[in-house]
Amino acid sequence: MESLVIVGTGLAGYTLARAFRKLDRTTPLVLVTADDGHFYSKPMLSNALARGKAPAELVTTPGELMAAELDATLMARTPVEAIDTATRRLHTARGEIAYSRLVLALGARPIRPPLAGDGAEAVLAVNSLDDYARFHAALQGAAHVAILGPGLIGCEFANDLLASGRRVTVIGPDRRPLGRLLPPAAGEALQATLGAAGVEWRLGTVAERVEREGAGYRVSLADGSTITVDRVLSAVGLQPETGLARAAGLAVNRGIRVDAALSTSETDVYALGDCAEVDGQVRPYVLPLMEQAKVLAAVLAGGAERLAYPVMPVVVKTPAHPVVVVPPAPGRAGTWSVAAGPDGVRAEFRDAGVLAGFALTGAATAARQALVKELAAAAAAPA
Repeated sequence: MESLVIVGTGLAGYTLARAFRKLDRTTPLVLVTADDGHFYSKPMLSNALARGKAPAELVTTPGELMAAELDATLMARTPVEAIDTATRRLHTARGEIAYSRLVLALGARPIRPPLAGDGAEAVLAVNSLDDYARFHAALQGAAHVAILGPGLIGCEFANDLLASGRRVTVIGPDRRPLGRLLPPAAGEALQATLGAAGVEWRLGTVAERVEREGAGYRVSLADGSTITVDRVLSAVGLQPETGLARAAGLAVNRGIRVDAALSTSETDVYALGDCAEVDGQVRPYVLPLMEQAKVLAAVLAGGAERLAYPVMPVVVKTPAHPVVVVPPAPGRAGTWSVAAGPDGVRAEFRDAGVLAGFALTGAATAARQALVKELAAAAAAPA
């Protein structure tokens, strides 16, 4: 009998499983995961501290209940060691798992910055519930945290740590936070507001060494300065998990390459979420993942759906100064027009008068829906 095996029970894997079960209640479904299989919302990891959430409180549905809800077999704490596409089998420490169709929802792993020093291995990163549990435990008694990376995750954790009553220093090579997502004025508005709230910015430089000093750490920066902190959190970015796919002979670029049906280069093997690359782009955000899951569920149920993304704003969870952005497509011609006020920034990217992206901060985020509608209309207009 045909079986569907999904490797990974993060947001991508479980969203797909739920969508598939709405269309197909009979195909045997096996969920294989290296963690415990509990369902939680990964985006909540970067704003759980201010809400006083312990790791266990972030679990919304235990793994065994998810398995029952989905009428699935859950193989928790079962890392996949290899994929044999010729025999359609997964090799794990618990034995072989046969599949008819296979979905890779492997996610991404934190990039480890090249750090010297005897404290480098103690630098934390948060990309899973297990990571958050270690981070939460390490923070007990910690008053000052250094964050490496002024991007989306770094800014979200800076806001969250600050709101939890801790001192925060953000270190990174960019001139301003969210430099890859936002035009300068929008990044400066976020920097100023978080700075006024207590975040210390050390931008235009990087950490080179982390050394133990008493119960804390001394971080040496490339500009010659040092800071002493209680903990160090790395948030410099994510790398799609492609090792299994590459070893199995699947086409891999930055992510696992898939087409508009989320199919890889190997028949009956699919990928979605943070590990997947669609049309040359990896989109490690929730809305693209949801669209991918909806399309792939239909494909697996026998449909002919193909992925066509709607307008998908990226929401940065920095309550001190909210940010919403739809970056223009890479290489898109156009210019930014910026209206900056004391309560926020409204920036619009236009090409010959046609809206092709926007960035909103603070009170200006109220314009989100109107600009999304305008972008959607522009995308639907004949070329």
